[in-house]
Amino acid sequence: MADKPPSLDDAHKRLFDEGLKIRYEVAGKPYVDRSLQSASSFTQPMQELVTEACWGSVWSRPGLERKQRSLLNIGMLCALNRGAELAVHVRGGVNNGLTEIEIREALLQVSIYVGMPAGLEGFRIAEKPSSGYRLGLLWITAGMLAMPIAHSPSMGAHTASIKAHYYA
Repeated sequence: MADKPPSLDDAHKRLFDEGLKIRYEVAGKPYVDRSLQSASSFTQPMQELVTEACWGSVWSRPGLERKQRSLLNIGMLCALNRGAELAVHVRGGVNNGLTEIEIREALLQVSIYVGMPAGLEGFRIAEKPSSGYRLGLLWITAGMLAMPIAHSPSMGAHTASIKAHYYA
C-alpha cells in the first residue's frame, strides 16, 4: 500500500483534532479518554474513524446546532436499540442544553413511529443515573454513588414529592 501524501495526513490530523475537541465537549473528557485508552490495536482505527469522521467532519458542520444534533442522535439510537450509545448521547444532549422535556418528547416520538418496545427501552436508558436524568432530577455521579439533586426550582410539586421520597 502506498504512503499517503503529507497533505492527506495533515487533513486527517486536523479533522481528528477538531473531532476530539468536540467529542470532549459533548461526551465528556473522562468518557472519551476511557474509550481511546481502552482501545486495542484492533479497535484503535475505529476510535480514530469515529473521532475524525463523526465528530470532526459531521459534528463540526454548520447548519445544525449541537443541541439539534443531540436530539437527532437520541431518536436514531433509540430506534436502532443502541443502548450504550444512547446513554452517551443523552448525557451529551444534556451537555448541549437539551432539557428533560425535550429528551422525553423525543423518546415519545420514537415510541409512536418505531414502536413501544424501542421507546420503553429508550426511557429506561435515559432514566439511568449514568445517562443524566432520573425522575425529573439531575443525577450527580461519583464513582458508583449516584445522588439525585433537583435541577430546577420550577419543577414544583413533582420535585417536592420526589425529594420527599428520596430524602425521607
